[in-house]
Amino acid sequence: MLTELKKLAMMNATRKVVKISSKEFAEKIDQSLQTAARKLKELEENGYIERIIDSDGQYVVITEKGKEILYREYLELKKIFEGEERVCITGRVMSGVGEGKYYVSLDGYRKQFEEKLGFAPYPGTLNLKIPKEQMYFRRVLDEEDGILIEGFKTEDRTFGDVKAFRCRIDGIEGAVIIPKRTHYSKDILEIIAPEKLREKLGLRDGDNVEIEVIL
Repeated sequence: MLTELKKLAMMNATRKVVKISSKEFAEKIDQSLQTAARKLKELEENGYIERIIDSDGQYVVITEKGKEILYREYLELKKIFEGEERVCITGRVMSGVGEGKYYVSLDGYRKQFEEKLGFAPYPGTLNLKIPKEQMYFRRVLDEEDGILIEGFKTEDRTFGDVKAFRCRIDGIEGAVIIPKRTHYSKDILEIIAPEKLREKLGLRDGDNVEIEVIL
């Protein structure tokens, strides 16, 4: 189904609803009319496209699920031809609940940040709210291994594993951290850096920031 999805994407169906007949689609994929109709039905049943058929014709658009499949394919091909993998995610600066400072300052995490990421983090995180249209980029991070920051135990409690990805924000090196257990929803990204990013970049709540994440 990936081949057929690519053909629809090349018709700009990731950005708008496109009108296409089964006959036209059959020509695009070099298959019979019956096969083309079956492929479109399978794409719809798997949630990769939304389709409307009425008296005026057939209209198709690729869903977020379909975009994710295409994006994963893009990442795999990019790794083959370009090596190091990167994604850019834009989010809106928001205030956290103050836990970032506590967790980043814990020796069990801080020492690993220094050893594995190459910098001592400022005690705090920059939190970004990710808009819906950027979420398939965010979900890519869930599928990648990242850099493991191992959990640890103290006399009082257990702290879970954290996954980290090196990143850059306006030329400043940092890292996206994704705790295995967190009360934040998946549309929130936490970022650490050697400096206080809010002050260094003059950021306030509501500002939009683009980060380049290295996978």
